[in-house]
Amino acid sequence: MGTPHGRSRRQVPNSRLRRAALREIEVLSAIAAGNANKLIADKLSITEETVKGHGKNILSKLGANDRTHAVTIGLKRGIIEL
Repeated sequence: MGTPHGRSRRQVPNSRLRRAALREIEVLSAIAAGNANKLIADKLSITEETVKGHGKNILSKLGANDRTHAVTIGLKRGIIEL
């Protein structure tokens, strides 16, 4: 399916989208617990850069200004629990 400018969108399988979203929730939960990026990376067996990437995605998706704001939004929306 094309975009209004004639370019095609890259299709991402739903399973990959779900895995990415689940991983972002894991990262948000770890942030809520007060963990630093390095510790989150170690716990989830991913790189610190990947954690930072998930963090940026989280901020964008939630419209948050920073990590604390993202946690607050996540709690209010029931995305995460403490």
